[in-house]
Amino acid sequence: MKFEVRVTEAAREDLLELHAFLAEHSLDAAEAALGTIERALSFLEEFPWACRASSAVPRSRFRELVIPFGRRGYVALFEIEGDDVVTVLAVRRQRESDYH
Repeated sequence: MKFEVRVTEAAREDLLELHAFLAEHSLDAAEAALGTIERALSFLEEFPWACRASSAVPRSRFRELVIPFGRRGYVALFEIEGDDVVTVLAVRRQRESDYH
């Protein structure tokens, strides 16, 4: 069974901010990071339950996808809704701890 992966407007804004931040230093790195994140999010189409439970909202359908990139990487917060939808709520650098 495949899950439909939705991305909230807030998560899209996160991606734009991450891209802009890296683009100040290297447009190639910014494009590579965005591509890596997009490929990682496609993993959620089949295996959302394989990701770690969210520490932000324990014991729920909220989970986190760790996305390796360079020395640090990113974390995507998402919710598994029903049996066929995953909604990406936020994307942060691994060193950030907050989600909005």
